[in-house]
Amino acid sequence: MDTTTTEIADGIFRISTPVPMPPKGFSMNQFVVKADESLLFHTGPRGMFPLVSDAVSKIVPLDRLRWITFGHVEADECGSMNLFLQAAPNAQVAHGGLGCEVSINDLADLEPKVLAVTAR
Repeated sequence: MDTTTTEIADGIFRISTPVPMPPKGFSMNQFVVKADESLLFHTGPRGMFPLVSDAVSKIVPLDRLRWITFGHVEADECGSMNLFLQAAPNAQVAHGGLGCEVSINDLADLEPKVLAVTAR
């Protein structure tokens, strides 16, 4: 698998790893926001941790990664969450309250940051 990194906007990077699957395959994508408190959106599955973490580390050193988040709890989005928490000592998972209560509080090796929901 060849993982590629593309800057899609100023300081926002897409990490893409093709997955061979009939008929045409697909890609797993993660996003890094390079900032004072850099953020990783989607970790990818555990098996892709070496590829994804290597790509992330070329954008921002893992010890400078601050936030890890994802849309919902599935292996493709947060399968390597705990591996990132081990490799990125200053990182913390951030997610909505319901996701934390239902899954992440139990799955994550470190306590997640519960994001507040604001009324529109």
